[in-house]
Amino acid sequence: MTPRDVPGDDSRWSDLDRPPLNAAALRRGLVREGGLWSGIEVVAGTGSTNSDLVARAAAGKAAEGAVLVAEEQTAGRGRLDRQWTAPARSGLFFSVLLTPTDVPVARWGWLPLLTGVAVATGLSRSAGVDTALKWPNDLLVTVGGEERKAGGILAERAGDHGVVVGVGINVTLREDELPVPTAGSLALAGAVSTDRDPLLRGVLRALEEWYDRWRAAAGDPTVSGLQETYAAGCATLGRRVRAELPGDRSLVGEAVAVDGDGRLVIATEEGVQEPVGAGDIVHLRPA
Repeated sequence: MTPRDVPGDDSRWSDLDRPPLNAAALRRGLVREGGLWSGIEVVAGTGSTNSDLVARAAAGKAAEGAVLVAEEQTAGRGRLDRQWTAPARSGLFFSVLLTPTDVPVARWGWLPLLTGVAVATGLSRSAGVDTALKWPNDLLVTVGGEERKAGGILAERAGDHGVVVGVGINVTLREDELPVPTAGSLALAGAVSTDRDPLLRGVLRALEEWYDRWRAAAGDPTVSGLQETYAAGCATLGRRVRAELPGDRSLVGEAVAVDGDGRLVIATEEGVQEPVGAGDIVHLRPA
């Protein structure tokens, strides 16, 4: 059901710079026999596309390749349960269901990083914006010479055999609409296009390409080229960082690598290299 089909949605054309997505055209362009994407649904609004799709998967009402897109999220979540809010139709807010049963579960942790590579690839092609990845799941753009966060990724298990990966990208947010000064958008970064239909198609096509490559390699990040490509686009590597770790522990050092398990390796001043699998990373200015 597209926003055009939603009864009583009188606000859908309130901002002519932000037209609704065309679900029928998206399906024609992306859903094909033998392809990954099995269905695309666009809803006017919801709390969280991730929560909705996880619930559908648990109830057996979603197949691999299901894509749920919301024109507006009222309870979108980032990592560490941070809230993600934006005006209606100002960004891309969507979740996909993946069931990589032919890949060892130990390698499923690469899915958020894989999605980050796909999002960066798709946006580079369709928006003409240079993007960078902040480990593990933030999308950075440059606005006025400063790095700003324009998107994020959140992966959640969906039963025993699935993973729902949610993506939020700020597309047309204006400076006065930013939730925090460190946020950004594709428009503020000088995107050549902010038409959300081709942007979404570009991201989903890139995600299908990388997911197929990763599965064909049984999830091996080296054989699939994922580890090398992620490292090449990761703005965190080579930087001095602080990792805020579980248990109120922090670690300061240089981010030197992303290992075979997708963990960030930090070299401390004591000469120890410590891999970090979960935590909040802060980019620090050079000492």
